[in-house]
Amino acid sequence: MSPEPTAVRGLFRSRSGGPPDGVWLAPGRANLMGEHTDYNEGYVLPFALGQGIVAAAARRADRRLVLCSAQKPGSVAEVALDGLAPGQVSGWAAYPAGVAWALAAAGYEVPGACLAIDSDLPAGAGLSSSAALECVTALALTELAGLAVDRRELAAIARRAENDFAGVPSGIMDQSASLLSRSGHALLLDCRSLESSQVPFDPAASGARLLLINTRASHELTAGEYGRRRAECEQAARLLGVPSLRYLTEAGDVDRLTDPVLRRRARHVVTDDQRVLDTVALLESADGDAYPGIGQLLTRAHESLRDDFEVSWPEADVAVDAALAAGALGARMIGGGFGGSVLALVRAGAAEDVRATVADAFARRSWTAPEFLAAAPSDSARQVGLGSSRGGCSAGT
Repeated sequence: MSPEPTAVRGLFRSRSGGPPDGVWLAPGRANLMGEHTDYNEGYVLPFALGQGIVAAAARRADRRLVLCSAQKPGSVAEVALDGLAPGQVSGWAAYPAGVAWALAAAGYEVPGACLAIDSDLPAGAGLSSSAALECVTALALTELAGLAVDRRELAAIARRAENDFAGVPSGIMDQSASLLSRSGHALLLDCRSLESSQVPFDPAASGARLLLINTRASHELTAGEYGRRRAECEQAARLLGVPSLRYLTEAGDVDRLTDPVLRRRARHVVTDDQRVLDTVALLESADGDAYPGIGQLLTRAHESLRDDFEVSWPEADVAVDAALAAGALGARMIGGGFGGSVLALVRAGAAEDVRATVADAFARRSWTAPEFLAAAPSDSARQVGLGSSRGGCSAGT
């Protein structure tokens, strides 16, 4: 369920003294298969969540971006658009400011604006709240300016904001999932060609459910480990004489690497690329129930992320083991790693047992109780509220 537009309208009015020109929503994402494959030019299979970030926005008469958030009560960030450059804005405001900067760098003139933000995505849960913030800002600013920007280009602009302005070395999966997804589908994205297709994905129609388990072990992707994994993949590709690990066609190709760490990193990428394609084949097959097979692939992916890529964390491993013990068809950590969430595929009747077993496993270790969220493949970013002819915010707010 997305944040209520009425609430963000109220926040906007309290800060700006009038109604917004419109309200926009960008969803978070969960990734069914393909982790750390995007920046290796591989395949990914994410889907948009029902949860996301909403922004109420209006044009300003000056060249400033004024930002407030329901999650940061009492805090207002003001950013001068002229002369904006990386390093000038820190914290959460760097993401929307980075979008304005990246739009200008791409040749799009965006207006000054006031934005009020609200979210029901738990921060640090690996559900791509930062990309959702970028995408909702990009939609609001371009539509306020009357600009028609292709969504694939908009995803690339939002990614540049994250990489070059906010300093997070992520791939393009998160922004693509937020801007291109369709309800009842997963998005098959080739991160080399950027070609995408919609793969029918409706677990509920087959008596299954997707359960997100927020382990509440928060992560921070600007920390060194994420960047180190990316550098290791790039080093492995150089040693193997290929532009990226995507160019390896078989898991045995990585055996030419003499460094055992680089060999493990490359093996994960190659096998996870194949798991994406195997998952798509199962979803597109008309023969029987695809979900037990997908569950097995999920669990293998977790083992690979834990053992070969070494980005899992204790709470994720316990959540996966507990979910499987309670009858889940499969489960794995999602996101960049070192904290965040687990995605479990369960039969509808087993969901309560999975929740209870995971919660008990955490309680026995005196860990903070996990949070459980429904994960239904949902629609991409869009306008969800019309504006007012009296909208706008003054230069003094």
